[in-house]
Amino acid sequence: MIDRAARAPDAVLSGTPAAQDATGADPHALVAQIRAWGAALGFDDVRVADVDLSHAEAGLLAWLAQGCHGDMDYMANHGLKRARAAELVPGTVRAIVARMPYLPASTHDEDGGNGDDWREREFARLAQVEAGGTAATISLYARGRDYHKVLRTRLQQLAGRIETAIGPFGYRVFTDSAPVMEVALAGQGGLGWRGKHTLLLDRDGGSMFFLGEILVDLPLPVDPPASAHCGQCRRCIDICPTQAIVGPYRLDARRCISYLTIEHKGAIPEELRAPMGNRVYGCDDCQLACPWNKFAHRATLPDFDVRNGFDAPDMVELFGWSEEEFNRRLEGSPIRRIGHERWLRNLAVGLGNALRGAGEPAQAQRIRAALVARADHPSELVREHVAWALAQRP
Repeated sequence: MIDRAARAPDAVLSGTPAAQDATGADPHALVAQIRAWGAALGFDDVRVADVDLSHAEAGLLAWLAQGCHGDMDYMANHGLKRARAAELVPGTVRAIVARMPYLPASTHDEDGGNGDDWREREFARLAQVEAGGTAATISLYARGRDYHKVLRTRLQQLAGRIETAIGPFGYRVFTDSAPVMEVALAGQGGLGWRGKHTLLLDRDGGSMFFLGEILVDLPLPVDPPASAHCGQCRRCIDICPTQAIVGPYRLDARRCISYLTIEHKGAIPEELRAPMGNRVYGCDDCQLACPWNKFAHRATLPDFDVRNGFDAPDMVELFGWSEEEFNRRLEGSPIRRIGHERWLRNLAVGLGNALRGAGEPAQAQRIRAALVARADHPSELVREHVAWALAQRP
């Protein structure tokens, strides 16, 4: 929680004595310093947002009423506090919003530039399953260290630097860890605009970045919102394997592969299993199709370097991991959060899709042997998905 009451929330934020009294320094100079500290900590942009999100409340309520959040009950637990930062954390008057690129440094282009080679390689991996290939696709953001820990630590360090400069102030750090409308706040602060796939987009940085916030009681000058630049483009909508983007700016999480492979705890609906292909944790398709990601920034922190060979993983090998090996190998990874049971569920679907497309008898035999080895797994969830997978090629 914010540690004390807001300082002069009604102060005029124009460098007037009232605003200077609130922070002990010229607020514009302080914001410039915050941006510099943020850059030194690995954030590629830091802005200040007004926390009034009343314009987003109707859309949030409609989305929840339609059940588009699936079984993510936490999305509805706090009601409109998600859009009301000052109710969530009393004393809040501003949000310092920051973004950090996560595209692994190893996804460089052959010419060393910022072109499309990395996206072409990702598309090629996705296509392998149609020919019976066993390559797994893991969302780019999850190939390195758990971003929650990285961003939370860096945001806390940023808050500490502010405190060293101006003295104690009220704040609370967030990164996908509480009922905060991150995309709405980031857009309001000018970090980008909400794309038709509902993710934040920036003309100079695409969408391959994490977001984090520091809710503060400092009446800092706010940055203007960014204008939208999607135009008539609908590539993200058209490419979605499960048609989860049901319209511009409207996502039904119940059909989204990221939701199904990460948040969903039960059986994956049968009609959505084949479209999943070899996506065993998350999905990047809408981002891969987006033209603005030609400008996506590479991560500058080693935390997001690829671990466990996840830039070229094999589903059969991953499916063979014991629970102990899963927990040991994925320590510090966001993937560990889903647990071994859901990991096997996801991989069983991917292997079933690979088995259906396998042209070589040896390849089909290898896939089938891996699945049969888990056919009597103690988990009913795993057994059901393995049985489905084996039935893809009787």
